[in-house]
Amino acid sequence: MDLAIIIAVVVVALVFDYTNGFHDAANAIATSVSTRALTPRVALFLAAVMNFVGAFLGQKVAHTVSDTISPPDGSHGLTIVMAGLLGAIAWNLITWYFGLPSSSSHALIGGLVGSALAAGVGVSWDTVVEKVVIPMFVSPFVAFGLGFAVMLAIMWIFRRSSQHKAMRGFRVAQTISAAAMALGHGLQDAQKTMGVIFLALLTGGYVAESEGLPFWVIFAAAAAISLGTWSGGWRIMRTLGRRIIHLDPARGFAAESVAASVLYTTAYVVEAPISTTHTITSAVMGVGATKRFSAVRWGVAKSILMAWVLTFPAAGSVAALTYWLCKYVFQLP
Repeated sequence: MDLAIIIAVVVVALVFDYTNGFHDAANAIATSVSTRALTPRVALFLAAVMNFVGAFLGQKVAHTVSDTISPPDGSHGLTIVMAGLLGAIAWNLITWYFGLPSSSSHALIGGLVGSALAAGVGVSWDTVVEKVVIPMFVSPFVAFGLGFAVMLAIMWIFRRSSQHKAMRGFRVAQTISAAAMALGHGLQDAQKTMGVIFLALLTGGYVAESEGLPFWVIFAAAAAISLGTWSGGWRIMRTLGRRIIHLDPARGFAAESVAASVLYTTAYVVEAPISTTHTITSAVMGVGATKRFSAVRWGVAKSILMAWVLTFPAAGSVAALTYWLCKYVFQLP
C-alpha cells in the first residue's frame, strides 16, 4: 500500500514539475521573445535545455523544501504530501488559465503547509518564515531596485553610442542572459520537486535523512521541468513580455541578468526556494521604470501582485480540502 502511494506521489510531483515548466517557461524567454532577440521556438528550446542542466547544479533548495513539514511515517504522511502537491497543481492551472505569472514555488510550499495544518502535523515555521516568507517579500524589492540601478548604469555607459548599434549588441547579449535566467530557473524550481519526492521517500522509509538525493530523482525532475518548458506558456509570456511594459533589448538584457543573479544568490547563499516569477517580473518593472514610472502598466502589476498575495493561502486551502476528502474516502485515522 505504501509503495503504491509513494509511486502515486512521485508521479503527481513530476506532473507538478511539468506544470511548473509550462507555467514558468515565460520567466526565462518572454523578454527575449518580446524584443525579437530570439524566435519563440529557439527561445523555448534554449530554456528547456538550460532548465535541464540547471537542475543538476545543487541540492540545497531541495533539502529546504523537504524540511518544511514533518509528516508521520506511512500512508497517512504520504497522503499529506499528495494533498499538498494537488493544491499546488490546482493553483498553477488556475493562474495559467488567466495568464497570471504567479509563483509555483509558493504554491508548492503553501500546499504542503495547508495539508499539514489540516492533518494537524508539524510545520517547521522557522524554515517557512526564514526561507520562504521573508525572501518572498524581499526578493521582488531587490530585483526591482537592482533592475532600476543596472538599467541606469547601462543608459549612462552607452549614452554616446549609436542607438541602433547598441540595441543590436544587446539583442545578441540577450541570448546569454536568457540562458542564464533559464539555468537559474532549473536550479531553483526543479529542486523544489526533488525536495517533495525526497520528503515522500523519507516518509515511506525508502531513504535515510543522511543520504543525498538519489540520481533518478534529480534526473526525473530535470526531465519533467524541461519537457514542461518546451510545451510553452504563451498566455503568461504575453503578460510578462508586453502587458507590463514594452521592452527594448537593453532593458530585456538588464532584467534577465538581474533576475538570474538573484536566483543564483538565493539558491547557493540563502538556500531559499524563491519565486522565479516574482524575481523576473519585479526586474522587468524595475528596468521599465527607468523610462518613466508611468511607462509601467501598474494596473497589470496590481493584478499580478494580487495573485502573489493569494498564492500561499489559496494553494493551502485547496490542499487542505484535498486532504480532508482523501481522509474521508480512505478512512484515514
